[in-house]
Amino acid sequence: MSAARSRAEDKPDPATQAFAEGLALVKRNPALAAVHADVCRQAACPHTPAGGLALVTSNGTVHVHPTKRADPGEWAWTLAHCLLHLGFGHVPAATDEDRPQPDRFDLAARCAVVNRFLLTFPVGRAPDRLPAAYPGGDEELLAARWRRDGIPADLENCGTAGDHPDQVLKTWQAWGNTAAPDWETAFAAALTRSVSAAMDVAGGRRDRITGERVAQRPWDRALNWFVSSYPLLGGLAAGLTVVADAELARAQDIAVAAVSATAGEIYINPLRTFEDEEWRFILAHEMLHAALRHGERRGARDPYLHNVAADYVVNGWLVEMGVGTMPSGLLHDPELKDLSVEEVYDRITTDLRRMRRLATLRGKGRGDILGEPLPHPGSGPYTDLDEFYRRGLVQGFDLHTHGERGLLPAGLIQEIRALAHPPVPWDARLARWFDEYVPRPEPVRSFARPARRQASTPDIPRAGRYFPPEEIARCTFGVVLDTSGSMNAALLGKALGAIASYAQARDVPAARVVFCDAAPYDAGYLPPTEIAGRVRVRGRGGTELQPGIDLLQRAQDFPPGAPILVITDGWCDTLRLRREHAYLIPQGASLPFTPKGPVFRLT
Repeated sequence: MSAARSRAEDKPDPATQAFAEGLALVKRNPALAAVHADVCRQAACPHTPAGGLALVTSNGTVHVHPTKRADPGEWAWTLAHCLLHLGFGHVPAATDEDRPQPDRFDLAARCAVVNRFLLTFPVGRAPDRLPAAYPGGDEELLAARWRRDGIPADLENCGTAGDHPDQVLKTWQAWGNTAAPDWETAFAAALTRSVSAAMDVAGGRRDRITGERVAQRPWDRALNWFVSSYPLLGGLAAGLTVVADAELARAQDIAVAAVSATAGEIYINPLRTFEDEEWRFILAHEMLHAALRHGERRGARDPYLHNVAADYVVNGWLVEMGVGTMPSGLLHDPELKDLSVEEVYDRITTDLRRMRRLATLRGKGRGDILGEPLPHPGSGPYTDLDEFYRRGLVQGFDLHTHGERGLLPAGLIQEIRALAHPPVPWDARLARWFDEYVPRPEPVRSFARPARRQASTPDIPRAGRYFPPEEIARCTFGVVLDTSGSMNAALLGKALGAIASYAQARDVPAARVVFCDAAPYDAGYLPPTEIAGRVRVRGRGGTELQPGIDLLQRAQDFPPGAPILVITDGWCDTLRLRREHAYLIPQGASLPFTPKGPVFRLT
């Protein structure tokens, strides 16, 4: 044998070498490595795909074409595709005989789902012939849709066996007493472990190099508990930063904790010792302060007393929900249950001397709701986090409700729902105007209306709560809405949504709505849920607002003291109003006259 021929025989086959490198890439993935499968690369195998690279059978064997050439990245993607068919339960092992093979719709739908997963779980390199995006839905939904409408051309053969099926069902033949394997459960468990390990590394709970667990501080464990186990506050916990600096806490007189909603930071005193359950309560307390914007809602009230009122409300909610354990010494009074922060504030201001001696988490006589962020090493420029708090709390509430994680206090639900229709920057002034001129209905008790608990105690009469007609008639306001052709639809939606949100939060039973363009259209009294929901805007002609205002001012069923809110884009004539009123106009617009009432500019 010549030396040249000997060197040629010793040189590895390029196709075999590329396949071996691709297989090694797949085995390095811990989730795919948990799906134990055999690989067949024999030339005489009857299952060798003639027009593709590989197929998988339900006996756990991936049959690979022995002579096809592909780079290692494409081989890795192909093998991962076949293993995912096993992991997703597309080709489960079973001892049934004559198992029916999946039709072309099932094959295409399963391959599309696997390829869509590989876009977010990249392994190797996908072939260039495949599309860059895939439709949503699971396998059954896609297969049913394509049976009705036909399979898209680019998804007809998106598997790994060319024009042939890459999934083949066979009868599982156990060796001895070996049971059929459950690849689906093994893959799910391995994927969960991989994601948990990645989250541990990202969160600093596991060393990035060695993979060893890092000892966590108790407040970090409490914060991670919200992310993993309490969806209502999990989104907030993931975005907030805990600053544990003993020197900062000493300099700022922080006994236990404080929060800056502007910076998105919770400042804690690391020298204080609490159990994990108590740290959960402390962090949840500060997160709710920030998310519900208690600092911004203070208005002209005393900052410390408003902070105390918010502490009473938040601590009552957390005790009722069972979030952690309340440390001793915090503010909690069961008699203040179901009261808002503003109502609690009105109560506690009757005993100012005693209230000044109470302590928040920051300490006695100091509020734990901070306006500006505290300077500390690592701090940087801050931005407005209003949208973050709103989105995090509303999405957490949706997850909590959908997952049936338990009941929440009615006051907290009301606060979160109010945040779901958030006011834009002009809302604070508009809300104060409403608070001043629109009274809140006061319920009364009467034995003429039995309470809802009357059936449980038939021998004990119980008075029921209701709103008398005179209260309902007294607590209302009027809305004159410019529906001319120059009005922007987005402006109408924002304005009506904000008004409906306010009216529902303040228990206003109904508002009188009048649409105006070339002529007034009286919509009558509308409940808050209909103001921004099922209202059908009429008109869209010219602009004549004065007839609508006159209609309200002359209406016999409209209370004389009820205010009027005029929503317009400013393209109107001079208006004459003889009662309390305000204007809501877009940012940058102006009125053609000098208004006597306040003007709120919508951004």
